[in-house]
Amino acid sequence: MNYTEYLHKKSHLDGGFGFDPIWVPSFLFDFQKYLLEWSLRQGRGAMFADCGLGKTPMQLVWAENIVRKTNGNVLILTPLAVSFQTVKEGEKFGIEVIKSNEGKAYKITVTNYERLHYFNPNDFEGVVCDESSILKSFDGKYKSEITAFMRKMKYRFLYTATAAPNDYIELGTSSEALGFLGYMDMLNRFFKNDNNSSSLKRMHGINKSWRFKGHGEDPFWRWVCSWGRACRMPSDLRFDNDGFILPDKTEKQYIVEASRPANGMLFTLPAIGLQEEREERRRTIKERCEKIAELVDHKEPVLVWCHLNDEGDLLEQLIPDGLQVAGKHSDDVKEERLLAFARGELRVLITKPKIGAWGLNFQHCSHVTFFPSHSYEQYYQGIRRCWRFGQKNNVKVDIVSTEGEKDILKNLQRKAMQADRMFEKLVFYMKNYLDIKPIKQFNQKERIPEWL
Repeated sequence: MNYTEYLHKKSHLDGGFGFDPIWVPSFLFDFQKYLLEWSLRQGRGAMFADCGLGKTPMQLVWAENIVRKTNGNVLILTPLAVSFQTVKEGEKFGIEVIKSNEGKAYKITVTNYERLHYFNPNDFEGVVCDESSILKSFDGKYKSEITAFMRKMKYRFLYTATAAPNDYIELGTSSEALGFLGYMDMLNRFFKNDNNSSSLKRMHGINKSWRFKGHGEDPFWRWVCSWGRACRMPSDLRFDNDGFILPDKTEKQYIVEASRPANGMLFTLPAIGLQEEREERRRTIKERCEKIAELVDHKEPVLVWCHLNDEGDLLEQLIPDGLQVAGKHSDDVKEERLLAFARGELRVLITKPKIGAWGLNFQHCSHVTFFPSHSYEQYYQGIRRCWRFGQKNNVKVDIVSTEGEKDILKNLQRKAMQADRMFEKLVFYMKNYLDIKPIKQFNQKERIPEWL
């Protein structure tokens, strides 16, 4: 083995876990066939495709290929209520998918992340994580459980539109779940800690502590592209965009006045810090909810996002044909109401992003309302339930906030620009490194000192 081969072996760029496709159905678009064939030959990897690009049919065909190759079982993990949608998609494309809540394994089994603890990893040859951004939290409960479940699995794939919503360092949790570089290994390989410590205690301040090493950015993106593929439109993969053009989206901000300023204040000032922001939000619940009720007073479907239980309860009272999905409801009730809205049986759905913002298709709805928060992922995913490929109408987004929440809006806009830059970087490097080769050839002969 020469030095170049040695370096290439150490680069973590090779997959080699997969196999040639057994079944590539004709109902897939050309760019979907390309992604499917790559994912099967990869065996383990991640697909960061935007909402509406067909991640569900691709993951179902991927699972069917694993079943045909191994004669084993595949488990598909989804957010709440998305499992029913996955079964319906399977029926549409002629792939049998069975929903299981209590741990029974079928050829292709689908269940919610909340039910994972019922299943035995030894019963499966492969696993799919739908909306896998659930892994992004370094010390999150689901991240640890899912990573442990998949650890001995040969075939594993992640599907999401927001792998690392606005912080590419979070891609390390996806890598770790797939069995590539661990989270801390990734950090120490490509990044420098300005606090000169890689202690886990610094994870909560990671954005401020870690930055690319001087030579680390190019190898980092090449490494990500070795196990991931990203696209927001088919043209990102050099395919035609026919049929995948989004309708127009208009965002309008409404600033409501608080009926009274904060205690000890003559007038409203911008909230500084999380404590003041929470106080501002609770103090203005009535005014903000009344504005939402005014905006949704029409006959078309509306998706209303909130963050507080009191917001959801009041909105449900103010909107006569609105129904809430809240944490107090059982999983069965949540699924029933989310699916009722998806089927058009419910005009106004009121819920929190952390409950219903992932994976569901609400293309029949073109009006979304939002109370802003610091979570760009929740905002992006919440809007993308409706503004996605397959939506036929222009989408209207109404953002209701107060004078004191201006800094939240500014932070949300900053994160949106940061997320766009990250995705552009990933697509750029992916286009330029589809065929990954060593960057340098080491041909120069060196003379070894005689004393050695």
